[in-house]
Amino acid sequence: MLENIRDTWKSLIEEELALYAAEKVGDVGPLPPLVAQTPPKPELGDLAFPLFAYAKIFHLGPPALAQSLKERIEKRAGHPAGQILISGPYLNVKIDTASLATALAAKIGEEQDRYGTNDSLGSKRITIEFSCPNTNKPLHLGHMRNDSLGMSMAAILAANGATVRKVNLINNRGVHICKSMLAYQKFSEGETPESSGIKGDHLVGNYYVKFAQWAKEDPTAEAQAQAMLKAWEEGDSEVLELWQRMNDWTMAGLYESYESMGISFDAFYWESETYKYGKDEILKGLENGVFYREEDGSVWVDLTRDKLDKKVLLRSDGTSLYITQDVGTAIMRHKDWPFDAHIYVVGSEQQYHFKVLFRTLQLLGYSWAENLHHLSYGMVNLPEGKMKSREGTVVDADELLSSLSALAEEEIRSKGREGEVGDLRETSRAIALGALNYYLLQVTSSKDMIFNPAESISFNGNTGPYLQYMGARISSMLAKFHSESPEVEALGFDASLLSLSDERELVKLLARYPEVVAKAGDQYDPSLVTAYLYELSKLFSRYYHDNPVLKAPSPELVRSRIELVRMVNQVLKNAFALVGIPYLASM
Repeated sequence: MLENIRDTWKSLIEEELALYAAEKVGDVGPLPPLVAQTPPKPELGDLAFPLFAYAKIFHLGPPALAQSLKERIEKRAGHPAGQILISGPYLNVKIDTASLATALAAKIGEEQDRYGTNDSLGSKRITIEFSCPNTNKPLHLGHMRNDSLGMSMAAILAANGATVRKVNLINNRGVHICKSMLAYQKFSEGETPESSGIKGDHLVGNYYVKFAQWAKEDPTAEAQAQAMLKAWEEGDSEVLELWQRMNDWTMAGLYESYESMGISFDAFYWESETYKYGKDEILKGLENGVFYREEDGSVWVDLTRDKLDKKVLLRSDGTSLYITQDVGTAIMRHKDWPFDAHIYVVGSEQQYHFKVLFRTLQLLGYSWAENLHHLSYGMVNLPEGKMKSREGTVVDADELLSSLSALAEEEIRSKGREGEVGDLRETSRAIALGALNYYLLQVTSSKDMIFNPAESISFNGNTGPYLQYMGARISSMLAKFHSESPEVEALGFDASLLSLSDERELVKLLARYPEVVAKAGDQYDPSLVTAYLYELSKLFSRYYHDNPVLKAPSPELVRSRIELVRMVNQVLKNAFALVGIPYLASM
């Protein structure tokens, strides 16, 4: 809505500039495009249009031109609601927030959960790949940043009108998988998740760590793992049986973790299947002269013309690499569900890999490869340093969520609110998820970040629980209004009563929400939504602290302020859904 108002004023001023040029100067050719800016102070208005470029063309000082334009526009019948101001060389506009608030209340009231959505991607089918765990260990904090990004971007793209398909590639083959298997063979004594009481993915992960410890003592360990991989690829029945059993244990654990964290997928792909398909595609490219074979029998692609390097696609013994598998997976996915675009949520260390992958698919003749995108993200470190899976020093996802839930429960108990939140365990878990997702998404994805668990769960400051608490306070206020003042509802909403500076700012910020959603979708950046949420919550908190709502001086003002509170509440809910923050009516 704010964008429409800005565009209306921009078009009107451009029209007046053209008329002024025709009347006063004559044919000056096309005028420079008018730029809309935001004034540095609220008292200077809401929109600012610099006139330097036009004043030079018209041989007139910018303030004088601004005054002339002001007078011309004010004489026009039916110009947009708002006050025209002059600030030196700028023509500024103070938006009529009463008219905006009236329209906004009607729009939010009608659209509710749909407010902020648009149809800009309405004809687009978008596949988004994220998570992609190995079946030799449980999910860790790095996966959680990946999963938060994937789920949030899927929601944001859907809010922009796209049909989204969330997919997960399970890395269930390779020497790293065999390392867990080999250690299990040697040291497990038949232990199972049932016999040990250990979650399946954790049990398998323990043996991956055990292998790393054993390999330090036995120099043949790596060779033994390679031999097991060869046996797996040759179809050894005993190795395949163990592989299937341990994969099933891991996947059962991963499914449980995904459900607990609110992560879902529309389709799963398995590396044990896709790597064969990729090999066939590379051989077809070799036959068609797209790739070439070296003397040792390996197959390569030459990308030096694209300012990349030469890249091996098949080893000399015919075995595949990650790039082989990814070529096959992309083609398979497009055949399964023809997409218009495909987004890969993968760590920034793989940027070169995806440049090679996308160009290789283009050389194979797949036109849709032009619309592949790598949404890279930086490392997640702890205050004490990096995490290492093989050394068992990663932050386990299940344990982290449990510890955050415990901290949330402790906070609720310390404030004596356990009787107000319904199911204490469920509320604590919802607070933990809000804390986790908000903390992981508030940093631009391309940047490395440090995750501080205690800081993330704080009920104060720039955190998910702070935002959730704001929603709970609003929910409580609205419930009290409905139970104690039903007659005030009939008074109707008079937006002209919202005359305070903070009320004007809240109305404008609420009107800006659709732009934030559109920009976050265009830039693949959920941090735009988290930043908006914090800005809205801070502003509302200040307003609520300084101004009574239910005890406002008149019933009419109570009704108008309640309408503003309702709008804030709805926008909080809508934005929460885009970044994985559960909305809580009480906490």
